[in-house]
Amino acid sequence: MVEEMKEFSSLTCQKAGTREHDRVQRARILIVGLGGLGAPAALHLAAAGVGTLGLVEFDDVEISNLHRQILYRTPDLGRPKVRVAAERLTALYPGVSLKCFAERLSTQNVPKIFPEFDFIIDGTDRVASKYLVNDGAVLCGVPFSHAGIMGFQGQTMTVFPGQSACVRCLFPTPPPAGEVPTCQEAGIIGALAGSIGLLQAVEALKYLLGAGELLTDRLLIYDALATGWRTVRVSRNRRCPLCGDQPTIRQLVSADSADEPCG
Repeated sequence: MVEEMKEFSSLTCQKAGTREHDRVQRARILIVGLGGLGAPAALHLAAAGVGTLGLVEFDDVEISNLHRQILYRTPDLGRPKVRVAAERLTALYPGVSLKCFAERLSTQNVPKIFPEFDFIIDGTDRVASKYLVNDGAVLCGVPFSHAGIMGFQGQTMTVFPGQSACVRCLFPTPPPAGEVPTCQEAGIIGALAGSIGLLQAVEALKYLLGAGELLTDRLLIYDALATGWRTVRVSRNRRCPLCGDQPTIRQLVSADSADEPCG
């Protein structure tokens, strides 16, 4: 059965050739946050035949999660998300190897976890967590997909450390605490979260295959109310505190004061 599932998942990459398919099977992708963004990304990356998926999540399943976090069901309420996700992914795609981290992302564990992977998907829902992913990925030299959603709008970009703009190139410091509306205040459309999460999975596969153009130096914004996409061109900021010519951030720092939900 496992071999049959491996053969089935390989259909995603058959046109790319055996070498590219092997590259995907050997790949190690880390998904930080298994919510509205990370859940669909995990499903599709496992289905695509990615060899190893890392899952970082400390939270338990709540009823408010179910409309957008498609890995979970009502019987899962109160259970750790990472455990439920691992069970579901293994049941659907037995060929995938999972490395689970049932812990909150922190300045202590980022240097231990990030270097183990080829690409990172930021599926977090807090401003401070997004800055931590950005800073950790840049300092560790690991490419990643950044994304955020709010109400009917979503955005995503890919960061290639040392080559493309990072999140701090656009927004050098986190917004003040309370400035970003919470999920309850702004609301989140489940289908929108899924759409952006799938784009992140596609970016990861493009990176692994060396195919197409990554969303580097481009912020892709989707307005679901207007049913329109627009791309904002960005570039590395020479005065970026993290990746600029004279960086002031040389080690990870906590940004808990800005730790408000944002997606």
